Amino acid sequence: MTEDPRDRRAQPTRAVVLHPDIRTDERRRPPGPALEEAVALAAALPDLVVAGAEVVRLPKPHPGLLFGTGKIEELKQALYDAEAELVLIDGPVSPVQQRNLEREWKVKLLDRTGLILEIFSDRARTREGVLQVEMAALSYQRTRLVRAWTHLERQRGGLGFVGGPGETQIEADRRAIDDQLGRLRKQLAKVEKTRALHRAARAKVPFPIVALVGYTNAGKSTLFNRLTGAEVMAKDMLFATLDPTMRRIELPNSDEVILSDTVGFISDLPTELVAAFRATLEEVTAADLILHVRDISHDETEAQARDVAGILSSLGIAEGTPQIEVWNKIDLLDAEDRAILETRAERSEDVALLSAVTGEGLDALLSDISAKLRAPEMAETLHLTYPEGRALAWLHEEGVVLEERAGEAGWDIDVRWTQRQKDRFDTL
Repeated sequence: MTEDPRDRRAQPTRAVVLHPDIRTDERRRPPGPALEEAVALAAALPDLVVAGAEVVRLPKPHPGLLFGTGKIEELKQALYDAEAELVLIDGPVSPVQQRNLEREWKVKLLDRTGLILEIFSDRARTREGVLQVEMAALSYQRTRLVRAWTHLERQRGGLGFVGGPGETQIEADRRAIDDQLGRLRKQLAKVEKTRALHRAARAKVPFPIVALVGYTNAGKSTLFNRLTGAEVMAKDMLFATLDPTMRRIELPNSDEVILSDTVGFISDLPTELVAAFRATLEEVTAADLILHVRDISHDETEAQARDVAGILSSLGIAEGTPQIEVWNKIDLLDAEDRAILETRAERSEDVALLSAVTGEGLDALLSDISAKLRAPEMAETLHLTYPEGRALAWLHEEGVVLEERAGEAGWDIDVRWTQRQKDRFDTL
Protein backbone atom coordinates (compact mmCIF):
# COMPACT_ATOMS: atom_id res chain seq x y z
CA MET A 1 0.00 0.00 0.00
CA THR A 2 1.42 3.39 -1.01
CA GLU A 3 1.99 5.85 1.85
CA ASP A 4 -0.07 9.02 1.69
CA PRO A 5 2.31 12.05 1.72
CA ARG A 6 -0.14 13.85 4.02
CA ASP A 7 0.32 11.15 6.67
CA ARG A 8 4.07 11.63 6.48
CA ARG A 9 3.69 15.38 6.99
CA ALA A 10 1.50 14.79 10.02
CA GLN A 11 4.29 12.93 11.83
CA PRO A 12 6.01 15.07 14.52
CA THR A 13 9.60 16.15 13.89
CA ARG A 14 12.10 14.28 16.07
CA ALA A 15 14.62 16.67 17.62
CA VAL A 16 17.68 16.35 19.81
CA VAL A 17 18.58 19.26 22.11
CA LEU A 18 22.27 20.03 22.79
CA HIS A 19 23.50 22.57 25.32
CA PRO A 20 27.16 23.54 24.75
CA ASP A 21 28.75 24.10 28.18
CA ILE A 22 31.73 26.26 27.20
CA ARG A 23 34.21 26.73 30.04
CA THR A 24 35.66 29.95 28.58
CA ASP A 25 32.23 31.63 28.36
CA GLU A 26 32.04 34.35 31.00
CA ARG A 27 28.21 34.31 30.79
CA ARG A 28 28.09 30.55 31.26
CA ARG A 29 24.93 29.29 32.99
CA PRO A 30 24.59 26.16 35.13
CA PRO A 31 24.29 23.43 32.49
CA GLY A 32 21.55 21.37 34.14
CA PRO A 33 18.88 24.10 34.41
CA ALA A 34 20.00 25.52 31.05
CA LEU A 35 19.37 22.19 29.32
CA GLU A 36 15.98 21.87 31.05
CA GLU A 37 14.99 25.31 29.77
CA ALA A 38 16.14 24.45 26.25
CA VAL A 39 14.05 21.25 26.31
CA ALA A 40 11.07 23.29 27.54
CA LEU A 41 11.60 25.71 24.65
CA ALA A 42 11.57 22.80 22.21
CA ALA A 43 8.44 21.38 23.84
CA ALA A 44 6.72 24.72 23.28
CA LEU A 45 6.68 24.02 19.55
CA PRO A 46 3.80 21.95 18.22
CA ASP A 47 4.54 18.94 16.00
CA LEU A 48 7.95 18.44 17.58
CA VAL A 49 9.04 15.65 19.91
CA VAL A 50 12.28 15.79 21.89
CA ALA A 51 14.01 12.49 21.17
CA GLY A 52 17.09 13.26 23.25
CA ALA A 53 18.91 15.97 25.19
CA GLU A 54 22.53 16.31 26.26
CA VAL A 55 24.99 18.76 27.79
CA VAL A 56 28.14 18.91 25.66
CA ARG A 57 31.13 20.19 27.62
CA LEU A 58 33.68 22.18 25.63
CA PRO A 59 36.93 23.87 26.64
CA LYS A 60 36.29 26.42 23.86
CA PRO A 61 34.16 26.55 20.69
CA HIS A 62 35.69 25.32 17.41
CA PRO A 63 35.46 28.23 14.91
CA GLY A 64 34.25 26.14 11.98
CA LEU A 65 32.39 23.26 13.64
CA LEU A 66 31.60 24.44 17.21
CA PHE A 67 32.45 20.94 18.51
CA GLY A 68 35.63 18.92 18.10
CA THR A 69 35.80 16.26 15.37
CA GLY A 70 35.66 13.40 17.85
CA LYS A 71 32.57 14.79 19.54
CA ILE A 72 30.95 15.38 16.17
CA GLU A 73 31.34 11.70 15.27
CA GLU A 74 29.99 10.63 18.67
CA LEU A 75 26.97 12.93 18.32
CA LYS A 76 26.42 11.78 14.73
CA GLN A 77 25.88 8.23 15.96
CA ALA A 78 23.60 9.44 18.77
CA LEU A 79 21.50 11.42 16.28
CA TYR A 80 21.25 8.38 14.02
CA ASP A 81 20.17 6.17 16.92
CA ALA A 82 17.54 8.73 17.96
CA GLU A 83 16.29 9.00 14.34
CA ALA A 84 16.65 12.76 14.72
CA GLU A 85 15.59 15.08 11.90
CA LEU A 86 16.49 18.29 13.70
CA VAL A 87 19.21 19.41 16.11
CA LEU A 88 18.49 22.30 18.47
CA ILE A 89 21.63 23.90 19.85
CA ASP A 90 21.04 26.00 22.95
CA GLY A 91 23.34 28.87 22.10
CA PRO A 92 24.59 30.94 19.19
CA VAL A 93 25.78 29.10 16.08
CA SER A 94 27.49 30.98 13.26
CA PRO A 95 26.24 30.48 9.68
CA VAL A 96 29.46 28.64 8.80
CA GLN A 97 29.19 26.35 11.84
CA GLN A 98 25.56 25.65 10.98
CA ARG A 99 26.38 24.78 7.37
CA ASN A 100 29.24 22.48 8.36
CA LEU A 101 27.32 20.70 11.10
CA GLU A 102 24.34 20.10 8.83
CA ARG A 103 26.69 18.54 6.29
CA GLU A 104 28.33 16.33 8.89
CA TRP A 105 25.12 15.16 10.55
CA LYS A 106 22.76 15.21 7.51
CA VAL A 107 20.03 16.88 9.59
CA LYS A 108 18.64 20.39 9.91
CA LEU A 109 19.94 22.60 12.71
CA LEU A 110 18.54 25.54 14.64
CA ASP A 111 20.35 27.63 17.22
CA ARG A 112 18.68 29.28 20.25
CA THR A 113 17.70 32.40 18.30
CA GLY A 114 16.18 30.36 15.49
CA LEU A 115 14.21 28.23 17.95
CA ILE A 116 12.77 31.23 19.80
CA LEU A 117 11.82 32.80 16.47
CA GLU A 118 9.98 29.60 15.55
CA ILE A 119 8.02 29.75 18.81
CA PHE A 120 7.19 33.41 18.39
CA SER A 121 6.05 32.87 14.80
CA ASP A 122 3.72 30.13 16.00
CA ARG A 123 2.27 32.19 18.85
CA ALA A 124 1.85 35.70 17.43
CA ARG A 125 -1.84 36.48 16.95
CA THR A 126 -2.31 40.23 16.53
CA ARG A 127 -1.35 42.07 13.35
CA GLU A 128 1.41 43.91 15.21
CA GLY A 129 2.80 40.71 16.72
CA VAL A 130 2.91 38.97 13.34
CA LEU A 131 4.70 41.91 11.73
CA GLN A 132 7.22 42.14 14.57
CA VAL A 133 8.07 38.45 14.41
CA GLU A 134 8.37 38.51 10.63
CA MET A 135 10.79 41.44 10.80
CA ALA A 136 12.88 39.68 13.45
CA ALA A 137 12.93 36.48 11.38
CA LEU A 138 14.02 38.29 8.23
CA SER A 139 16.82 40.06 10.12
CA TYR A 140 17.92 36.65 11.39
CA GLN A 141 17.66 35.05 7.94
CA ARG A 142 19.85 37.75 6.47
CA THR A 143 22.76 36.50 8.57
CA ARG A 144 22.17 32.90 7.46
CA LEU A 145 23.18 33.57 3.84
CA VAL A 146 26.58 31.92 3.46
CA ARG A 147 28.85 30.67 0.67
CA ALA A 148 29.23 26.96 0.12
CA TRP A 149 32.70 26.36 -1.35
CA THR A 150 32.81 28.01 -4.79
CA HIS A 151 29.11 28.26 -5.49
CA LEU A 152 26.26 30.02 -3.73
CA GLU A 153 24.18 28.00 -1.35
CA ARG A 154 20.52 28.28 -0.54
CA GLN A 155 19.31 30.21 2.47
CA ARG A 156 19.24 28.40 5.78
CA GLY A 157 15.89 27.34 7.15
CA GLY A 158 14.15 26.11 10.27
CA LEU A 159 11.02 24.08 10.82
CA GLY A 160 8.74 26.26 8.75
CA PHE A 161 8.60 29.97 9.38
CA VAL A 162 12.37 30.47 9.05
CA GLY A 163 12.45 28.32 5.91
CA GLY A 164 14.50 29.34 2.89
CA PRO A 165 13.09 30.43 -0.48
CA GLY A 166 15.27 28.14 -2.59
CA GLU A 167 18.43 28.44 -4.71
CA THR A 168 19.14 32.15 -5.19
CA GLN A 169 22.18 34.39 -5.31
CA ILE A 170 23.25 35.76 -1.94
CA GLU A 171 23.20 39.41 -2.93
CA ALA A 172 19.82 39.03 -4.61
CA ASP A 173 18.53 37.35 -1.47
CA ARG A 174 19.83 40.17 0.68
CA ARG A 175 18.23 42.79 -1.54
CA ALA A 176 14.92 40.90 -1.46
CA ILE A 177 15.09 40.64 2.33
CA ASP A 178 15.95 44.33 2.68
CA ASP A 179 13.02 45.26 0.40
CA GLN A 180 10.66 43.10 2.44
CA LEU A 181 11.99 44.59 5.68
CA GLY A 182 11.29 48.05 4.28
CA ARG A 183 7.70 47.11 3.47
CA LEU A 184 7.19 45.56 6.90
CA ARG A 185 8.58 48.66 8.65
CA LYS A 186 6.04 50.82 6.83
CA GLN A 187 3.19 48.49 7.79
CA LEU A 188 4.41 48.32 11.38
CA ALA A 189 4.70 52.12 11.54
CA LYS A 190 0.97 52.37 10.76
CA VAL A 191 0.13 49.85 13.49
CA GLU A 192 2.43 51.62 15.94
CA LYS A 193 0.74 54.95 15.12
CA THR A 194 -2.62 53.42 16.02
CA ARG A 195 -1.15 52.05 19.26
CA ALA A 196 0.30 55.48 20.06
CA LEU A 197 -3.14 57.05 19.56
CA HIS A 198 -4.67 54.47 21.90
CA ARG A 199 -1.90 55.18 24.42
CA ALA A 200 -2.55 58.94 24.17
CA ALA A 201 -6.26 58.33 24.69
CA ARG A 202 -5.55 56.26 27.79
CA ALA A 203 -3.31 59.04 29.12
CA LYS A 204 -6.39 61.27 29.29
CA VAL A 205 -8.26 58.66 31.32
CA PRO A 206 -7.62 58.91 35.08
CA PHE A 207 -6.48 55.28 35.36
CA PRO A 208 -2.88 54.43 36.24
CA ILE A 209 -1.24 51.62 34.23
CA VAL A 210 0.14 48.59 36.08
CA ALA A 211 2.37 46.37 33.89
CA LEU A 212 3.12 42.72 34.57
CA VAL A 213 6.63 41.68 33.55
CA GLY A 214 8.72 38.64 34.30
CA TYR A 215 10.63 35.65 33.03
CA THR A 216 8.61 33.44 30.73
CA ASN A 217 6.53 30.85 32.58
CA ALA A 218 6.67 32.83 35.85
CA GLY A 219 2.87 32.84 36.00
CA LYS A 220 2.07 36.34 34.69
CA SER A 221 -0.91 35.29 32.59
CA THR A 222 -2.33 33.14 35.41
CA LEU A 223 -2.06 36.13 37.75
CA PHE A 224 -3.58 38.40 35.09
CA ASN A 225 -6.54 36.04 34.72
CA ARG A 226 -6.97 35.87 38.51
CA LEU A 227 -7.05 39.64 38.89
CA THR A 228 -9.18 40.48 35.85
CA GLY A 229 -11.37 37.44 35.25
CA ALA A 230 -10.03 37.33 31.70
CA GLU A 231 -9.24 34.14 29.78
CA VAL A 232 -5.73 34.86 28.53
CA MET A 233 -3.93 31.65 27.55
CA ALA A 234 -2.04 30.41 30.61
CA LYS A 235 -0.09 27.15 30.39
CA ASP A 236 2.96 25.60 32.01
CA MET A 237 4.82 26.38 28.81
CA LEU A 238 7.45 28.90 27.76
CA PHE A 239 6.03 31.85 25.82
CA ALA A 240 2.41 30.71 26.26
CA THR A 241 1.34 34.27 25.39
CA LEU A 242 3.01 36.88 23.21
CA ASP A 243 0.57 39.66 22.43
CA PRO A 244 -0.10 42.23 25.18
CA THR A 245 -3.50 42.28 26.84
CA MET A 246 -4.99 45.11 28.91
CA ARG A 247 -7.95 45.07 31.32
CA ARG A 248 -9.39 47.49 33.86
CA ILE A 249 -9.60 46.31 37.49
CA GLU A 250 -10.86 47.87 40.71
CA LEU A 251 -8.64 48.05 43.79
CA PRO A 252 -9.85 47.64 47.41
CA ASN A 253 -9.97 51.43 47.89
CA SER A 254 -12.30 51.65 44.84
CA ASP A 255 -9.59 53.18 42.66
CA GLU A 256 -9.39 51.73 39.15
CA VAL A 257 -6.23 50.80 37.23
CA ILE A 258 -5.41 49.32 33.84
CA LEU A 259 -3.52 46.02 34.14
CA SER A 260 -1.25 45.09 31.23
CA ASP A 261 0.13 41.59 30.57
CA THR A 262 3.27 41.51 28.41
CA VAL A 263 5.47 38.97 26.63
CA GLY A 264 7.69 36.91 28.92
CA PHE A 265 11.43 37.51 29.01
CA ILE A 266 14.17 34.90 28.78
CA SER A 267 17.94 34.82 29.11
CA ASP A 268 19.78 35.58 25.88
CA LEU A 269 16.60 36.90 24.28
CA PRO A 270 17.56 37.43 20.62
CA THR A 271 18.49 41.03 19.90
CA GLU A 272 16.30 40.88 16.78
CA LEU A 273 13.28 40.20 18.98
CA VAL A 274 14.12 42.86 21.56
CA ALA A 275 14.26 45.41 18.72
CA ALA A 276 11.13 44.11 17.00
CA PHE A 277 9.04 44.02 20.18
CA ARG A 278 10.22 47.39 21.47
CA ALA A 279 6.94 49.03 20.41
CA THR A 280 4.87 46.47 22.30
CA LEU A 281 7.10 46.72 25.34
CA GLU A 282 6.64 50.49 25.37
CA GLU A 283 3.52 49.69 27.40
CA VAL A 284 5.98 48.86 30.18
CA THR A 285 7.90 52.12 29.80
CA ALA A 286 4.64 54.06 30.14
CA ALA A 287 3.54 52.18 33.26
CA ASP A 288 2.96 53.90 36.60
CA LEU A 289 3.80 50.68 38.45
CA ILE A 290 5.63 47.52 37.39
CA LEU A 291 4.85 44.13 38.90
CA HIS A 292 7.88 41.90 38.41
CA VAL A 293 6.43 38.40 38.65
CA ARG A 294 8.95 35.74 39.70
CA ASP A 295 8.65 31.97 39.91
CA ILE A 296 10.09 31.90 43.41
CA SER A 297 10.07 28.08 43.43
CA HIS A 298 12.48 27.85 40.48
CA ASP A 299 16.09 26.91 41.20
CA GLU A 300 17.31 29.72 38.95
CA THR A 301 14.92 32.40 40.21
CA GLU A 302 17.73 34.84 41.12
CA ALA A 303 19.40 34.50 37.70
CA GLN A 304 16.01 34.93 35.99
CA ALA A 305 15.37 38.09 38.01
CA ARG A 306 18.72 39.51 36.85
CA ASP A 307 17.83 38.72 33.22
CA VAL A 308 14.52 40.57 33.55
CA ALA A 309 16.22 43.53 35.22
CA GLY A 310 18.73 43.68 32.37
CA ILE A 311 16.01 43.76 29.70
CA LEU A 312 14.04 46.42 31.61
CA SER A 313 17.20 48.51 31.79
CA SER A 314 17.77 48.11 28.03
CA LEU A 315 14.22 49.33 27.42
CA GLY A 316 15.04 52.52 29.28
CA ILE A 317 12.75 51.96 32.27
CA ALA A 318 13.22 54.93 34.58
CA GLU A 319 14.89 54.07 37.87
CA GLY A 320 12.19 55.96 39.75
CA THR A 321 9.36 53.83 38.35
CA PRO A 322 7.77 52.05 41.36
CA GLN A 323 8.09 48.27 41.30
CA ILE A 324 6.75 45.37 43.35
CA GLU A 325 8.44 41.98 43.18
CA VAL A 326 5.68 39.38 43.12
CA TRP A 327 7.08 36.11 44.44
CA ASN A 328 4.67 33.70 42.78
CA LYS A 329 4.13 29.92 43.14
CA ILE A 330 4.56 29.79 46.91
CA ASP A 331 2.19 26.79 46.81
CA LEU A 332 5.11 24.79 45.37
CA LEU A 333 7.44 25.50 48.32
CA ASP A 334 8.01 23.27 51.32
CA ALA A 335 7.28 24.68 54.78
CA GLU A 336 10.92 25.51 55.60
CA ASP A 337 11.67 27.39 52.37
CA ARG A 338 8.38 29.23 52.62
CA ALA A 339 9.09 30.38 56.17
CA ILE A 340 12.48 31.76 55.06
CA LEU A 341 10.91 33.69 52.18
CA GLU A 342 8.12 35.04 54.39
CA THR A 343 10.75 36.45 56.75
CA ARG A 344 12.60 38.07 53.84
CA ALA A 345 9.39 39.51 52.38
CA GLU A 346 8.34 41.05 55.71
CA ARG A 347 11.50 43.17 55.66
CA SER A 348 10.63 44.81 52.33
CA GLU A 349 7.74 47.01 51.23
CA ASP A 350 8.43 46.04 47.63
CA VAL A 351 7.82 42.28 47.86
CA ALA A 352 4.53 40.35 47.75
CA LEU A 353 4.20 36.58 48.27
CA LEU A 354 1.34 34.83 46.54
CA SER A 355 0.07 31.91 44.53
CA ALA A 356 -1.75 32.89 41.36
CA VAL A 357 -3.13 29.34 41.18
CA THR A 358 -4.70 29.17 44.66
CA GLY A 359 -5.33 32.90 45.08
CA GLU A 360 -3.40 33.10 48.34
CA GLY A 361 -1.86 36.55 48.84
CA LEU A 362 -3.90 38.33 46.12
CA ASP A 363 -5.71 40.64 48.55
CA ALA A 364 -2.40 41.74 50.08
CA LEU A 365 -0.99 42.39 46.59
CA LEU A 366 -3.97 44.58 45.66
CA SER A 367 -3.48 46.57 48.87
CA ASP A 368 0.22 46.99 48.04
CA ILE A 369 -0.70 48.24 44.55
CA SER A 370 -3.08 50.79 46.09
CA ALA A 371 -0.37 52.01 48.47
CA LYS A 372 2.24 52.32 45.70
CA LEU A 373 -0.11 54.31 43.46
CA ARG A 374 -1.19 56.66 46.23
CA ALA A 375 1.07 59.40 44.96
CA PRO A 376 1.97 62.48 47.05
CA GLU A 377 -0.07 65.61 46.30
CA MET A 378 1.16 69.15 45.82
CA ALA A 379 -0.60 72.53 46.00
CA GLU A 380 -0.45 74.95 43.08
CA THR A 381 -2.25 78.03 41.77
CA LEU A 382 -3.26 78.09 38.11
CA HIS A 383 -4.51 80.90 35.89
CA LEU A 384 -6.98 80.06 33.13
CA THR A 385 -8.51 82.44 30.62
CA TYR A 386 -12.25 82.36 30.06
CA PRO A 387 -11.98 80.50 26.72
CA GLU A 388 -10.29 77.67 28.70
CA GLY A 389 -13.53 76.58 30.32
CA ARG A 390 -13.00 72.99 29.20
CA ALA A 391 -9.78 72.78 31.22
CA LEU A 392 -11.59 74.20 34.26
CA ALA A 393 -14.32 71.59 33.88
CA TRP A 394 -11.64 68.86 33.78
CA LEU A 395 -10.13 70.13 37.05
CA HIS A 396 -13.54 69.94 38.73
CA GLU A 397 -14.13 66.43 37.33
CA GLU A 398 -10.81 65.37 38.90
CA GLY A 399 -11.84 66.88 42.23
CA VAL A 400 -8.58 68.80 42.62
CA VAL A 401 -10.00 72.36 42.91
CA LEU A 402 -9.62 73.92 46.37
CA GLU A 403 -10.72 77.45 45.54
CA GLU A 404 -11.75 79.32 42.40
CA ARG A 405 -11.62 83.12 41.92
CA ALA A 406 -12.94 84.93 38.83
CA GLY A 407 -11.17 88.04 37.57
CA GLU A 408 -11.26 90.29 34.51
CA ALA A 409 -9.05 88.04 32.35
CA GLY A 410 -10.04 84.63 33.71
CA TRP A 411 -9.86 82.39 36.76
CA ASP A 412 -7.26 81.99 39.48
CA ILE A 413 -7.61 78.42 40.74
CA ASP A 414 -5.98 76.79 43.77
CA VAL A 415 -5.54 73.07 43.19
CA ARG A 416 -4.10 70.09 45.05
CA TRP A 417 -3.08 67.29 42.70
CA THR A 418 -0.60 64.54 41.95
CA GLN A 419 2.20 64.76 39.41
CA ARG A 420 0.28 62.35 37.17
CA GLN A 421 -2.80 64.62 37.20
CA LYS A 422 -0.59 67.61 36.44
CA ASP A 423 0.99 65.79 33.50
CA ARG A 424 -2.42 64.85 32.12
CA PHE A 425 -3.62 68.44 32.53
CA ASP A 426 -0.65 69.63 30.45
CA THR A 427 -1.79 67.40 27.55
CA LEU A 428 -5.30 68.91 27.40
